[in-house]
Amino acid sequence: MPDTYPEFPSSLSYSAMDADIQKFWADNRIFRKSLEKDAPNGIYSFYEGPPTVNGKPGVHHVFSRTIKDVVCRYHSMQGYRVPRKAGWDTHGLPVEISVEKKLGLKNKAQVEEYGEGGFNREARELVYHHIEDNR
Repeated sequence: MPDTYPEFPSSLSYSAMDADIQKFWADNRIFRKSLEKDAPNGIYSFYEGPPTVNGKPGVHHVFSRTIKDVVCRYHSMQGYRVPRKAGWDTHGLPVEISVEKKLGLKNKAQVEEYGEGGFNREARELVYHHIEDNR
């Protein structure tokens, strides 16, 4: 290991370097190849939870996605096939809790009294509000 590391020029453009790397990965289908390569150790199953739409995304979403990606890439490099299973969901319970708070409902009986149709309409509005806000 060298005692010193070369200094990067101050004119280095990280965004240009990133664009070059992404282009290389796209042109050479690197990620696709990682999913199709031999897997002597079998399959490492990873079911990634979908994003939540009951609030605005935060830095914690980026952090958790990064950790999940690192785990998958690590297992891929260890000889596993790592198919990613992601999807979209509205995370029913957090949405329901948010709607109950908004409407001031404290229990299931109050939700039933409010009415299933109206409650579901409020839930859809909340979900679509956050989807539109985050585009």
